[in-house]
Amino acid sequence: MIDKTASEYKQVISTCKTLFEKKTRDYGTAWRILRLPSITDQIFIKAQRIRSIQEKGTQKVDDPISDEFIGIINYCVIALIQIELADSKETEMTFEQLEPLYDRMVDETFSLQQNKNHDYGEAWRDMRVSSITDIILMKLLRVKQIEDNQGKTLVSEGVKANYQDMINYSVFALILMNNK
Repeated sequence: MIDKTASEYKQVISTCKTLFEKKTRDYGTAWRILRLPSITDQIFIKAQRIRSIQEKGTQKVDDPISDEFIGIINYCVIALIQIELADSKETEMTFEQLEPLYDRMVDETFSLQQNKNHDYGEAWRDMRVSSITDIILMKLLRVKQIEDNQGKTLVSEGVKANYQDMINYSVFALILMNNK
């Protein structure tokens, strides 16, 4: 089952990366201007839309929920890249410059997922997508609190681990939605 998860995970990430590449070629790296709290808020908007649609059972904008989970993944990768490039003032980057960073952030996050998946025995497969949405929103509230505390925590993981968890939960949601 773990090999199946790895395959499904990589398929989801491939879709996300393809979209990231196309948007980078269309828009450049305008997102480099964003501070981490702005990226966090962008992710929050996407997660809140998912929850709103789940609760209402209908939507008025045709963009599917799956697109929002893809957006959460890509914005979390963007946040991880911003953390990595915190000392760089460079705002314009090519996809060719970003691709190794994107891949490294995803590889580190996938490795974390593999370790947790081993320990938790793929419990996520028995979760509801709505519960995954709630967990993502909870992690966003944690990140906002950490940001409001200027990154200081007493015993908690920092923002990087929370962004990675949101990527993994979003991948899980997409896998569950694709397997319906």
